[in-house]
Amino acid sequence: MNVGLVLSGGGIRGVAHIGAIKALEESHIFPTHIAGTSAGAVVGALYAAGIGWAEMLAFFKTVPVFHTKKIALRKPGFIDSEKFYPDFIKLLPENNFKALKKSLYVTATDVIKGTLKVFDSGEVIAPVLASASFPGIFTPTKIGQSYFIDGGVLNNFPVEPLQSSCNTIIGVYVNPLRKIKPTDLKHSYSVAERAFKIKLAADSIAKFSSCDFVISPEELNKYGTFNLRSIDTIFDLGYESAKKAIEPYRNENTD
Repeated sequence: MNVGLVLSGGGIRGVAHIGAIKALEESHIFPTHIAGTSAGAVVGALYAAGIGWAEMLAFFKTVPVFHTKKIALRKPGFIDSEKFYPDFIKLLPENNFKALKKSLYVTATDVIKGTLKVFDSGEVIAPVLASASFPGIFTPTKIGQSYFIDGGVLNNFPVEPLQSSCNTIIGVYVNPLRKIKPTDLKHSYSVAERAFKIKLAADSIAKFSSCDFVISPEELNKYGTFNLRSIDTIFDLGYESAKKAIEPYRNENTD
């Protein structure tokens, strides 16, 4: 039986994906197909390569995101996405979708054409870097003749690649809409940002019905996209939320 796992974007909140994977495996649920975007693409690629949850967690803790060595020079962004290539090649030495132990689909946004691209063959690291390239912070990644950025811009919950091949689909959504007060909307850009996040959340939640169950830790709305100091807490939230979501599913399928 093919089991699909959808991993959303969410910045450092993507560490919750790793906690969810730990809980799934403890319940003897082992996904065979993975679709991920942004942080979900990073976790998805490592998991598809056969890397365990502990090593994935260590990767997020040790890879320096905001280090002077990663600063972009004469490129549109503050952090050069391509400078993370050496960090990934250590864990993905064969650097090809064919070498992965699980089927993987990575989504990224073609910033030139304005379209979504699903990568599932060829080199794997470049599409992952592109998918995780948060616009305005990380530089676009060149693949072929075009440039790609965060897949979450157009699809932050990429369930579609799994629908034709999986009997069961499990979603992990780590980008819940933060609760705000009217006083938080002090500037025009605050309203514009809020509108973008509302649309992003609505598009993702509308696809939850395509999953057998969804793991979505609401408490993650307390943590920012780049809150690197809360990695352990975020991991624990993913783990505990997954255990709660799995229980009704297990009961339903054992009755």
